[in-house]
Amino acid sequence: MSTVPFFTPEEKQAFFSVCRKLLSDLSSCLEKDDIRKMKTLLKRVVVTDCYGRDRNGINGLLRNVSTALIATSDIGLRRTAVIAMILYRPVLKGHITVAEVEEAFSRDVSLLISRLQKTSDLYARNTAVDSENFHHLLFSFAEDVRVILIMIADRLCMMRLGKQLREENRLRMATEVSYLYAPLAHRLGLYKIKSELEDLSLKYIDPEQYSYIKTRLNETKRSRDAYIAGFIEPVRQKLEAAGLHFDIKGRTKSIHSINTKLKKQNVDFEKIYDLFAIRVILDTPPEKERADCWHVFSIITDMYQPNPNRMRDWISVPKSNGYESLHITVLGQQNRWVEVQIRTRRMDIVAEHGLAAHWKYKGVKEERGLDEFMDDVRAMLESQDLSPMDAMKTFRMDLYRDEVYVFTPGGELIKLASGATVLDFAFAIHSKLGSRCVSGKVNGRNVPIRYRLNNGDSVEIITSPSQKPKQDWLSFVATSKARTKIKQALREESAKTTEYAKELLQRRFKNRKIDVDDAVLMRFIKKKGFKTVTDFYLDIAEERLDVNGLIEEYLELERKEKETSEHVEIRSAEQYVAPAEEILSSQDVLVIDKNLTGIEYKLAKCCNPIYGDPVFGFVSTQGIKIHRVNCPNAPEMFSRFGYRIVQARWSGKADAGYSVTLRVIGHDDIGIVTNITSVISRENGMSLRSIHVDSVDGLFQGDITVLLANTSALEQLIKKIRLIKGVKQVGRLY
Repeated sequence: MSTVPFFTPEEKQAFFSVCRKLLSDLSSCLEKDDIRKMKTLLKRVVVTDCYGRDRNGINGLLRNVSTALIATSDIGLRRTAVIAMILYRPVLKGHITVAEVEEAFSRDVSLLISRLQKTSDLYARNTAVDSENFHHLLFSFAEDVRVILIMIADRLCMMRLGKQLREENRLRMATEVSYLYAPLAHRLGLYKIKSELEDLSLKYIDPEQYSYIKTRLNETKRSRDAYIAGFIEPVRQKLEAAGLHFDIKGRTKSIHSINTKLKKQNVDFEKIYDLFAIRVILDTPPEKERADCWHVFSIITDMYQPNPNRMRDWISVPKSNGYESLHITVLGQQNRWVEVQIRTRRMDIVAEHGLAAHWKYKGVKEERGLDEFMDDVRAMLESQDLSPMDAMKTFRMDLYRDEVYVFTPGGELIKLASGATVLDFAFAIHSKLGSRCVSGKVNGRNVPIRYRLNNGDSVEIITSPSQKPKQDWLSFVATSKARTKIKQALREESAKTTEYAKELLQRRFKNRKIDVDDAVLMRFIKKKGFKTVTDFYLDIAEERLDVNGLIEEYLELERKEKETSEHVEIRSAEQYVAPAEEILSSQDVLVIDKNLTGIEYKLAKCCNPIYGDPVFGFVSTQGIKIHRVNCPNAPEMFSRFGYRIVQARWSGKADAGYSVTLRVIGHDDIGIVTNITSVISRENGMSLRSIHVDSVDGLFQGDITVLLANTSALEQLIKKIRLIKGVKQVGRLY
């Protein structure tokens, strides 16, 4: 493969560099003849066919080995996964058979390749994870978690190559990653990868905000480093005096997490106190891990005042993904709060690289947390009545959830999602127990099924044989398992009721010797205002509809349709006008121009795009809606409805018809409103539409709506308002 002609000089250099690192990482786990066997199988492979450039111009072979390096160095996958990744494309293209792979290596390698093939569309292309292929992804996850780990590695590789992607593909990839793959990495304990995926997603979705935070971090780096050094030094001296062996370092929090804090706390960058965390990593034998971590905790809390509300103990009870650490927040010098994380070297490896790689696939220990999570996924998939969209929502519900730890009456520890109720606990024990649950006892006290559990609660379930799952249960359960089982039970009950009502209606039609036209019946049900046929039959079963009256109404509709059909105008195919979904494919570019005719489009109200904003089109039944690329709803639209996305760009000349709302925060000084409105009135082609002002504790906050021409005019206006005395912050609202 060293003479492959499709490498540029830079790619060739990168390829050999990655291969050297990959071989170095795998030196301890590759078998003697592995490389020779791979070379033998790859001799008859047409490299340009298997590993040719994709539609973005990215070299497939370089992408493959780069993904393999991430999978080994950042995740911890070893021999089987790497061989499967290298041979996956030749098998997919038919140059090598699965049987040949199994004969040369093992059943495990060929099985992993077969499972990768099932997700070939997702793995090979940066396609949106909509509700249909999301189901394929879940099936792969349920079969073998390594498939998902490889896909996470591939997505990280592609995000690092983001500059080489076309803009629309880069945005699609970034929203897909932020919507699904970053939360998945979080759930699997891949915190380092999760942070990088989130940062790169923000970089491509909202480059302006990313650049702002990055610049501010660079500007404050010197003072931040000095503070960290000043905090660490006395701690280091105390720990050394105690005879402990350790590393201690400070790390800046990710750009994405800082951005989240800016939005949640609605404060300036300077007001975020916890921009960094201090980490103490102990070198200690397994039998002394817990004692030494608590010893460090004692030393640090003796030196600095701890905040009891921000103390987290994941050593006594680790997270389901294997994460173990002590987190405390203490008041350091200059009255600044500092987060300190205490863990051992082993705990740090798991925290950085994930439970799945370092425990489950190295045979160190069988961990229940991941197995339980995958059991929930399998149970969800076994529920055939669960729609793809429901599956997507249910699966994502638990990805970022914290956990609560409770006990059975026998003392067994049960982990549930934060906010879990007595009913969630019952379903976690057994589906039948959940379905018959009527109440519970928490710490010996009777409580209703919707009671929210707290850490350390002892829970006992009270059941009744006559109890059945109810629709309102879905409004308060917090775990995906409970939600899935409740929906399954409700659908089964609904199916029985619907079948009874259907037989009743058919019997009445038959008694009156009426031949039913199914098409007319469907139109009749729709005309009655029912969204689904099931709802119609449920109303019959529950006697909200009179069957004899329905039959008379059906006959009347059938009679009218027969009369109308005699006068229907026959239209030719040429007269048919296709809807927007057929006019535009995902490959088209919608040019937004006020003179555009033939296609109906509107500017979305959720993000109010104006001329000059990077935008995309979303095809709906009401036409095409134009959204900003950093619209708060963009991630969900790209991830769930990628097939409806249309590329879009502005054309023609901007006019002064775009409405923008600015939020201005500052000191409540006399004349600040007058000064702001004065600046707006002096701008050419701009007018003030509305202003809403609040004042609390000496702070002024105003939402100001203006009409202007384009983003250039908006940027100039923001700059001028920032210069007004007393203004602390000004920004655009969605």
